[in-house]
Amino acid sequence: MSFAWMAWTWPTALFFVVIAALIGLMGAWEIASPGGGPRFGILRFETTRGDRLFVSLLGSAFICLAWLGLVDAPLWWALGVCAIYALFVFRFV
Repeated sequence: MSFAWMAWTWPTALFFVVIAALIGLMGAWEIASPGGGPRFGILRFETTRGDRLFVSLLGSAFICLAWLGLVDAPLWWALGVCAIYALFVFRFV
């Protein structure tokens, strides 16, 4: 099977490795501490660790897309914004 149709650069590969690692770490955390302590945050519905990871990844995708379309600064700054956003989601949502 040839993967020549996709631009497999180091940043692309690193992106998929990080996503796979996050899912793996969340799975290991769930095995070590089942249930994840569901809680009610500012969204006013119950969320678990997995829900918060999904919301932070989805929001980060939108932050990066908006950054690409609206800001001329390098995308590395958007990564910092995404990290702060993820911390906010895991703390308050």
